[in-house]
Amino acid sequence: MDRARKDMIVKEILYWKDNRMLPEHYCDYLLALYTEGNRPKDKARKAKGFYFLNIILLLLIPLSLLFIYFTELSFILQMGLLIFFTITGVSLAIYFTNKGIAPQLPLAVSALILLLISVEMASHFFPHHNTALYGALMLNCLLWIAAAWKFRQHYFGISGLVGLIIIVISIFI
Repeated sequence: MDRARKDMIVKEILYWKDNRMLPEHYCDYLLALYTEGNRPKDKARKAKGFYFLNIILLLLIPLSLLFIYFTELSFILQMGLLIFFTITGVSLAIYFTNKGIAPQLPLAVSALILLLISVEMASHFFPHHNTALYGALMLNCLLWIAAAWKFRQHYFGISGLVGLIIIVISIFI
């Protein structure tokens, strides 16, 4: 079989493997068969793409703070951008989970941006009522505890419990 045809078949098998059209062990067997065991590892290319996504995710936090505190955008536009950033983080968490990569960073970034959204909304709609701010913070902490239970991420549970304790202490002091 000529080289161009083998390369085309190998690319097709890699496509099947990436999109889970065949079980992974079948694809590995076919790749070993068609490449005669000499298939180059493509893990470095995939890892570079995930590093890029992680950097983009981390940049969403300072970008969110920039939109809230250092621009003259309207409140609705600010909240729309922050909600878009949150949806992006959750979408990347789902994407990472489907690719078999731990979704901790997208979940943490989404949680922090959601915290920023809720604090800004409480401050905007109830400017002189601390109870609304406390309620928003408690709701976020409870959401983090629920996320810890759902995604089995212990740091969410710890953060939620510590946050609740700090809020309760600050209410009564």
